[in-house]
Amino acid sequence: MSIRLFVRGAIRHLKNRITNPQYGTFRRTTTTVKNSALLLALPPLSYLGYEAYKRMSSVGAVFALDRAEEVLEQADYLYSCGETEKLYQLLLQYKDSDDAEFLWRLARALRDLSILPNIVSEQKKKLTYEAFEYSKKALEKNKSCFAAHKWYAICLSDVGDYEGIKVKIGNSIIIKDHLKMAIELNPKDATSIHILGYWHYAFAELPWYQRKIAEVIFASPPTATYEEVSQEEKTPLLSLFS
Repeated sequence: MSIRLFVRGAIRHLKNRITNPQYGTFRRTTTTVKNSALLLALPPLSYLGYEAYKRMSSVGAVFALDRAEEVLEQADYLYSCGETEKLYQLLLQYKDSDDAEFLWRLARALRDLSILPNIVSEQKKKLTYEAFEYSKKALEKNKSCFAAHKWYAICLSDVGDYEGIKVKIGNSIIIKDHLKMAIELNPKDATSIHILGYWHYAFAELPWYQRKIAEVIFASPPTATYEEVSQEEKTPLLSLFS
Protein backbone atom coordinates (compact mmCIF):
# COMPACT_ATOMS: atom_id res chain seq x y z
CA MET A 1 0.00 0.00 0.00
CA SER A 2 1.34 3.36 -0.93
CA ILE A 3 1.85 6.03 1.69
CA ARG A 4 -0.78 8.25 0.03
CA LEU A 5 -3.47 5.56 0.29
CA PHE A 6 -2.53 4.89 3.90
CA VAL A 7 -2.94 8.56 4.80
CA ARG A 8 -6.32 8.78 3.05
CA GLY A 9 -7.53 5.71 4.92
CA ALA A 10 -6.39 7.08 8.25
CA ILE A 11 -8.22 10.39 7.63
CA ARG A 12 -11.41 8.54 6.61
CA HIS A 13 -11.23 6.42 9.75
CA LEU A 14 -10.80 9.49 11.93
CA LYS A 15 -13.84 11.17 10.32
CA ASN A 16 -15.96 8.09 10.98
CA ARG A 17 -14.99 8.09 14.66
CA ILE A 18 -15.83 11.74 15.07
CA THR A 19 -19.25 11.48 13.37
CA ASN A 20 -20.15 8.22 15.14
CA PRO A 21 -23.01 8.73 17.70
CA GLN A 22 -21.03 7.01 20.42
CA TYR A 23 -18.66 9.91 20.31
CA GLY A 24 -21.49 12.46 20.80
CA THR A 25 -20.54 12.83 24.45
CA PHE A 26 -17.06 13.79 23.40
CA ARG A 27 -18.44 16.42 21.00
CA ARG A 28 -20.81 17.84 23.62
CA THR A 29 -18.02 17.91 26.16
CA THR A 30 -15.78 19.75 23.76
CA THR A 31 -18.52 22.26 23.01
CA THR A 32 -19.26 22.72 26.70
CA VAL A 33 -15.61 23.34 27.43
CA LYS A 34 -15.49 25.94 24.69
CA ASN A 35 -18.65 27.64 25.96
CA SER A 36 -17.36 27.54 29.52
CA ALA A 37 -14.14 29.12 28.40
CA LEU A 38 -16.15 31.85 26.69
CA LEU A 39 -18.31 32.44 29.77
CA LEU A 40 -15.26 32.57 31.97
CA ALA A 41 -13.75 35.17 29.68
CA LEU A 42 -16.82 37.43 29.66
CA PRO A 43 -16.86 38.68 33.28
CA PRO A 44 -13.30 40.04 33.21
CA LEU A 45 -14.00 41.72 29.86
CA SER A 46 -17.24 43.21 31.18
CA TYR A 47 -15.53 44.39 34.34
CA LEU A 48 -12.68 45.93 32.41
CA GLY A 49 -15.18 47.61 30.09
CA TYR A 50 -17.13 48.98 33.05
CA GLU A 51 -13.97 50.26 34.70
CA ALA A 52 -12.95 51.91 31.42
CA TYR A 53 -16.42 53.45 31.16
CA LYS A 54 -16.15 54.82 34.68
CA ARG A 55 -12.76 56.30 33.95
CA MET A 56 -13.98 57.85 30.71
CA SER A 57 -17.07 59.24 32.47
CA SER A 58 -14.86 60.74 35.15
CA VAL A 59 -12.57 62.26 32.55
CA GLY A 60 -15.62 63.60 30.69
CA ALA A 61 -17.02 65.19 33.85
CA VAL A 62 -13.68 66.85 34.60
CA PHE A 63 -13.42 68.07 31.02
CA ALA A 64 -16.97 69.47 31.16
CA LEU A 65 -16.16 71.23 34.43
CA ASP A 66 -12.95 72.68 33.03
CA ARG A 67 -14.82 73.79 29.91
CA ALA A 68 -17.53 75.48 32.01
CA GLU A 69 -14.93 77.36 34.05
CA GLU A 70 -13.15 78.39 30.86
CA VAL A 71 -16.37 79.78 29.36
CA LEU A 72 -17.22 81.67 32.57
CA GLU A 73 -13.74 83.20 32.64
CA GLN A 74 -14.15 84.23 29.02
CA ALA A 75 -17.57 85.70 29.81
CA ASP A 76 -16.20 87.74 32.71
CA TYR A 77 -13.38 88.99 30.52
CA LEU A 78 -15.81 90.12 27.80
CA TYR A 79 -17.94 91.83 30.46
CA SER A 80 -14.92 93.69 31.83
CA CYS A 81 -14.09 94.83 28.27
CA GLY A 82 -17.63 96.05 27.62
CA GLU A 83 -18.09 93.56 24.76
CA THR A 84 -21.82 93.23 25.43
CA GLU A 85 -22.94 91.70 22.14
CA LYS A 86 -20.09 89.16 22.04
CA LEU A 87 -20.83 88.28 25.65
CA TYR A 88 -24.49 87.74 24.84
CA GLN A 89 -23.69 85.49 21.86
CA LEU A 90 -21.32 83.44 24.02
CA LEU A 91 -23.78 82.94 26.89
CA LEU A 92 -26.77 82.36 24.61
CA GLN A 93 -25.28 78.93 23.86
CA TYR A 94 -25.91 78.04 27.52
CA LYS A 95 -29.45 79.40 27.84
CA ASP A 96 -30.76 75.91 28.68
CA SER A 97 -28.09 75.29 31.30
CA ASP A 98 -28.98 74.23 34.84
CA ASP A 99 -26.02 76.20 36.15
CA ALA A 100 -27.02 79.48 37.81
CA GLU A 101 -23.58 80.92 37.02
CA PHE A 102 -24.41 80.90 33.30
CA LEU A 103 -27.99 82.04 33.78
CA TRP A 104 -27.44 85.15 35.89
CA ARG A 105 -24.64 86.21 33.56
CA LEU A 106 -27.00 85.81 30.63
CA ALA A 107 -29.60 87.92 32.48
CA ARG A 108 -26.95 90.59 33.04
CA ALA A 109 -25.88 90.50 29.39
CA LEU A 110 -29.49 90.87 28.23
CA ARG A 111 -30.01 93.82 30.55
CA ASP A 112 -26.82 95.46 29.30
CA LEU A 113 -28.02 94.93 25.73
CA SER A 114 -31.35 96.57 26.57
CA ILE A 115 -29.68 99.82 27.60
CA LEU A 116 -27.45 100.17 24.54
CA PRO A 117 -28.18 103.43 22.68
CA ASN A 118 -29.02 101.68 19.39
CA ILE A 119 -31.79 99.54 20.93
CA VAL A 120 -35.32 100.68 20.05
CA SER A 121 -38.05 100.80 22.69
CA GLU A 122 -39.86 97.59 21.71
CA GLN A 123 -36.63 95.65 21.56
CA LYS A 124 -35.60 97.13 24.91
CA LYS A 125 -38.81 95.88 26.50
CA LYS A 126 -38.34 92.39 25.05
CA LEU A 127 -34.75 92.19 26.30
CA THR A 128 -35.81 93.45 29.73
CA TYR A 129 -38.38 90.69 30.15
CA GLU A 130 -35.97 88.06 28.83
CA ALA A 131 -33.37 89.22 31.35
CA PHE A 132 -35.91 88.88 34.14
CA GLU A 133 -36.84 85.34 33.06
CA TYR A 134 -33.22 84.20 33.10
CA SER A 135 -32.57 85.88 36.44
CA LYS A 136 -35.62 84.05 37.86
CA LYS A 137 -34.38 80.76 36.42
CA ALA A 138 -30.92 81.34 37.93
CA LEU A 139 -32.50 81.89 41.34
CA GLU A 140 -34.59 78.74 40.99
CA LYS A 141 -31.47 76.72 40.18
CA ASN A 142 -29.37 78.04 43.06
CA LYS A 143 -30.78 80.08 45.94
CA SER A 144 -27.33 80.18 47.52
CA CYS A 145 -25.91 82.23 44.63
CA PHE A 146 -25.59 85.85 45.73
CA ALA A 147 -25.41 87.12 42.13
CA ALA A 148 -28.67 85.36 41.28
CA HIS A 149 -30.40 87.29 44.08
CA LYS A 150 -28.78 90.55 43.02
CA TRP A 151 -29.71 90.29 39.35
CA TYR A 152 -33.19 89.05 40.14
CA ALA A 153 -33.71 92.21 42.20
CA ILE A 154 -32.31 94.44 39.44
CA CYS A 155 -34.31 92.78 36.67
CA LEU A 156 -37.50 92.80 38.73
CA SER A 157 -37.06 96.53 39.22
CA ASP A 158 -36.58 96.99 35.46
CA VAL A 159 -39.76 95.05 34.67
CA GLY A 160 -41.62 97.40 37.00
CA ASP A 161 -40.97 100.23 34.55
CA TYR A 162 -43.40 98.51 32.16
CA GLU A 163 -45.90 97.32 34.74
CA GLY A 164 -46.81 100.67 36.24
CA ILE A 165 -46.06 102.48 39.49
CA LYS A 166 -48.39 100.31 41.55
CA VAL A 167 -46.61 97.10 40.56
CA LYS A 168 -43.21 98.74 40.93
CA ILE A 169 -43.94 99.83 44.49
CA GLY A 170 -45.52 96.44 45.20
CA ASN A 171 -42.31 94.72 44.11
CA SER A 172 -40.13 97.02 46.20
CA ILE A 173 -40.16 94.83 49.30
CA ILE A 174 -39.25 91.77 47.22
CA ILE A 175 -36.38 93.73 45.65
CA LYS A 176 -35.12 94.82 49.05
CA ASP A 177 -35.28 91.26 50.43
CA HIS A 178 -33.22 89.86 47.56
CA LEU A 179 -30.64 92.62 47.83
CA LYS A 180 -30.28 91.92 51.54
CA MET A 181 -29.93 88.21 50.79
CA ALA A 182 -27.24 88.95 48.20
CA ILE A 183 -25.33 90.98 50.80
CA GLU A 184 -25.77 88.27 53.39
CA LEU A 185 -24.32 85.69 50.99
CA ASN A 186 -21.53 88.02 49.88
CA PRO A 187 -20.94 90.94 52.29
CA LYS A 188 -18.18 92.31 50.05
CA ASP A 189 -20.27 92.80 46.93
CA ALA A 190 -20.20 96.57 46.44
CA THR A 191 -22.94 96.58 43.78
CA SER A 192 -25.56 95.01 46.06
CA ILE A 193 -24.60 97.36 48.88
CA HIS A 194 -24.87 100.40 46.63
CA ILE A 195 -28.22 99.37 45.15
CA LEU A 196 -29.70 98.71 48.60
CA GLY A 197 -28.54 102.16 49.65
CA TYR A 198 -30.18 103.57 46.53
CA TRP A 199 -33.38 101.68 47.41
CA HIS A 200 -33.51 103.53 50.75
CA TYR A 201 -32.73 106.80 49.00
CA ALA A 202 -35.58 106.24 46.52
CA PHE A 203 -38.08 105.72 49.31
CA ALA A 204 -36.76 108.68 51.23
CA GLU A 205 -37.38 110.75 48.07
CA LEU A 206 -40.75 109.14 47.26
CA PRO A 207 -43.27 111.78 46.06
CA TRP A 208 -46.43 112.21 48.13
CA TYR A 209 -48.74 110.63 45.51
CA GLN A 210 -46.54 107.54 45.34
CA ARG A 211 -46.62 107.33 49.13
CA LYS A 212 -50.40 107.25 48.89
CA ILE A 213 -50.16 104.34 46.44
CA ALA A 214 -47.79 102.58 48.84
CA GLU A 215 -50.29 103.05 51.65
CA VAL A 216 -52.96 101.36 49.54
CA ILE A 217 -50.70 98.41 48.68
CA PHE A 218 -49.15 97.86 52.11
CA ALA A 219 -50.71 97.87 55.54
CA SER A 220 -47.39 99.33 56.67
CA PRO A 221 -45.80 100.89 53.56
CA PRO A 222 -42.00 100.78 53.28
CA THR A 223 -40.28 103.96 54.39
CA ALA A 224 -36.74 105.22 54.51
CA THR A 225 -34.82 108.19 55.83
CA TYR A 226 -31.57 109.79 54.73
CA GLU A 227 -29.98 108.47 57.92
CA GLU A 228 -30.92 104.92 56.85
CA VAL A 229 -29.43 105.59 53.43
CA SER A 230 -26.17 106.58 55.06
CA GLN A 231 -26.26 103.60 57.38
CA GLU A 232 -26.95 101.10 54.58
CA GLU A 233 -24.14 102.51 52.46
CA LYS A 234 -21.50 102.91 55.17
CA THR A 235 -21.91 99.93 57.48
CA PRO A 236 -21.62 97.17 54.83
CA LEU A 237 -18.87 99.09 53.08
CA LEU A 238 -16.66 98.62 56.13
CA SER A 239 -16.63 94.89 55.39
CA LEU A 240 -15.05 95.57 51.99
CA PHE A 241 -11.82 96.52 53.72
CA SER A 242 -11.88 93.90 56.50
